[in-house]
Amino acid sequence: MERLQKILSQAGIASRRASEQLMLEGRVTVNDVTIRELGTKADAAHDDIRVDGRRIHLPERHIYLLLNKPRGYVTTRSDPEKRPTVIDLVGVKEYVYPVGRLDFDSEGLLLLTNDGDLAARLTHPSHGVARVYEVRVAGVPDEHDLQRLRRGILLEGRRTAPADVRSAGHTLTITVREGRNRQVRKMCDAIGHPVDRLRRVAIGPIRDGRLKVGRWRELTSKEVDRLRESTTEKRYHGGHGHDPRTRKSKNSKLGIQN
Repeated sequence: MERLQKILSQAGIASRRASEQLMLEGRVTVNDVTIRELGTKADAAHDDIRVDGRRIHLPERHIYLLLNKPRGYVTTRSDPEKRPTVIDLVGVKEYVYPVGRLDFDSEGLLLLTNDGDLAARLTHPSHGVARVYEVRVAGVPDEHDLQRLRRGILLEGRRTAPADVRSAGHTLTITVREGRNRQVRKMCDAIGHPVDRLRRVAIGPIRDGRLKVGRWRELTSKEVDRLRESTTEKRYHGGHGHDPRTRKSKNSKLGIQN
């Protein structure tokens, strides 16, 4: 017997957090009984577990995809506005879902998987998996602007964690370890240099400069191992603590939208 949200995650339905939301919305049933209690346990091998009336099954194999997302696609399995989604770009029969998000106008590397455990680790704040963005902005930020980004920007009453920032004129390379909504765009807006173009070039140890926009591939077993290792490295704790190695970084999580 395992917690229901863990089973849903393992089945590739959604992350554990998103699975909890499905339960709270009354969209999950076990043996024809609607389940809203988050502590509920079930047996995936014997119980009839359904989401929106569709019976779930644990995957025969885990699949890990890397997509170079173009602009003009939403990072979700379906869109009520009928916009094209990242699922439209990948040609696999397995049920996969995106790990984190890139917003409609952003492009770059995006992971999709049916491995709910790994997805949960990659998106959990305690692991602080780095994401690297190449950002073209309006104007040329000066050193004062860059230092503001590096120290952290006050957004909606809460300061962002320190970021690694390198500058080449209009183009910034920004590394963040948290996933607040449209964070990089809002950080650049805050210093008066709005984003013209944003592209994610790395997720933890995963990079691929040869993957063309709109194309995808499966990760190698070594890449999956490196991703797992990136979530088990000792990180900083509590959001206001310090990385014991640099004493500069703060707690964070893999990208929601940028």
